[in-house]
Amino acid sequence: MATKIAWCEESWNIITGCTPISEGCKNCYASRMAKRLKGRFGYPPDDPFKPGTMHNDVIHKPAHWQKPKRIFVCSMGDLFHDEVDWNHLFSVWQMMGMIKHHTFIVLTKRPMNAKHQLYNDLGFHLRRQNWCNKWPLPNVWLGVTAENQQRADERIPILLETPAAVRFVSIEPMLGPVDLNKKECLIDKRRFKYTIANYLDWVICGGESGPGARPMHPDWARSLRDQCQEAGVPFFMKQMSGKTAKERHAIPDDLMIREFPKENQ
Repeated sequence: MATKIAWCEESWNIITGCTPISEGCKNCYASRMAKRLKGRFGYPPDDPFKPGTMHNDVIHKPAHWQKPKRIFVCSMGDLFHDEVDWNHLFSVWQMMGMIKHHTFIVLTKRPMNAKHQLYNDLGFHLRRQNWCNKWPLPNVWLGVTAENQQRADERIPILLETPAAVRFVSIEPMLGPVDLNKKECLIDKRRFKYTIANYLDWVICGGESGPGARPMHPDWARSLRDQCQEAGVPFFMKQMSGKTAKERHAIPDDLMIREFPKENQ
């Protein structure tokens, strides 16, 4: 049996909360968890999953981890939600930029907001900080969730036009087959063609978990694995779909692949 490997080593829930935006949000684990935590640990008692909730008590948490880690930023929300205060957003990115020995992993379902902020106001101010000697920040990986073909076609082209040292896509929960190759999209009134070999640095795949988990056919994951192998893109198989841990950990041997992009610091 293969050793269990997590795609992140720590979570930094500095900002929490979100609202449904697409099909993958139907059985959101973060929403369920926030309801359990309501009234505690900074989760509002009246609306525990309120988007843009800032947890100032953990702002310096990554600075106390001396050993370099891969840190999932805002696993309990979306850092680029419309309701996130700009000053809070700046504080988070400033902290990531100043703590250079960690790798920060940011995942969003709102790539248009990320593109707008990192190209414009947020990026402008970050680039002018005395600690910022390279842009985009080498230790921040930016990814989008693409739970099906429609969301992949919508979100990935926007990600590819956003400043990021490492760009990745998380196909979780995988709700159908996804083809990442030879896509042509219209962005800013221009035709834009991409393949994963040329532009993506990492692909994560996983089924849905918890109550009401929708099934993921292993052949969907195999197709994604094959696309990545052909393109030379690291592939990380996180889990199968299922209500129980036993179901989720029942990954076929040929899909037990846990690869990472190269550190870019």
